[in-house]
Amino acid sequence: MGKFCDVCEKGLMTGHNVSHSNRKSSRKWAPNVQQLRVIVDGRPLRLNVCTRCMRTMRKQGFMQSALAAPAVETAAEEA
Repeated sequence: MGKFCDVCEKGLMTGHNVSHSNRKSSRKWAPNVQQLRVIVDGRPLRLNVCTRCMRTMRKQGFMQSALAAPAVETAAEEA
């Protein structure tokens, strides 16, 4: 499983650890990515989803159909 969110496309970030004497060494920050099963077009899919997106999906109330919801919103906007 890669450290990449399939919903918001959040991925690895790089930077430096900086010591007290201002010496720098490379480091990486990885998002908290979990595997989640969602139903898209009637089929269950396994997606890598960051916990921020999982929280947003839970608050919006469409945890099971996460990726189908934007298509519904665009259809409602056209009408």
